Amino acid sequence: MGSKQQQIHCLWDELSEFGPSRVDDALDHVMARLCEIINAQQANWFGAVRLDYQNDPIDGWRAAAIRYLHPQPELDEAYAEHCRRLEQGDIDPSIVANLRHAGRFRVNIQHEHVPPGWYDSEFYLHLLKPFGIRDACYMATPVNQDMESWLGFQRIGNETRLFGETERALLEEAGRALTWFHRHVALHYGLLIADKPLTSAERRMLNVLLSGASEAEIASRLSLAPSTVHTYATRIYRKFNVKGCTGLMALWLGC
Repeated sequence: MGSKQQQIHCLWDELSEFGPSRVDDALDHVMARLCEIINAQQANWFGAVRLDYQNDPIDGWRAAAIRYLHPQPELDEAYAEHCRRLEQGDIDPSIVANLRHAGRFRVNIQHEHVPPGWYDSEFYLHLLKPFGIRDACYMATPVNQDMESWLGFQRIGNETRLFGETERALLEEAGRALTWFHRHVALHYGLLIADKPLTSAERRMLNVLLSGASEAEIASRLSLAPSTVHTYATRIYRKFNVKGCTGLMALWLGC
């Protein structure tokens, strides 16, 4: 365990090397390093927000943004199907179990929370088994009362070991010191301060704005018209309720 703890401490130090304009790079780094530490083959991040749904079995919680360590189109299709099922009220018991203690930091292991026979369920066979997922582990970090930042890790292949207490303890140690980082990610995806999540184009523009470049420099760098850059920048400032780049940067520095 000692060497694993050293890796965790190194990860905390390594994150300081990523500036506010490299949130996705930092997120990929966290997922990759934690995969190494707990011996997982795939990871994903998603931001969960609580929406105003009436009589909802999971209290309005929905995934609003997602990123995979090893992306592939089939994963996006499975995620879209998962979202469609949720909106139709088809909510799998594994989701209910993972949200049971929403609002608290927690690490849940899939095989410990699913009911008997779940690995023969249509949900598992259709949405998870095609990717060879044998077990999963989820670390949920509350950012505020209506938003949580989740990291999920998967072990791939029928012969791989299930996750256990060793992996839970490692993720708990790593995760409890990363609340500030989850806030950065939530800001980057527009899930914390902004009224509406940022589009992918707005996130790209946000990265450049946070680098300190002027609108003219951004226009030249991205081969865009200055008016286009100004429109995007104004839209981003409005979403974050700040008056300009200085106010935008202050949100990140205040994390």
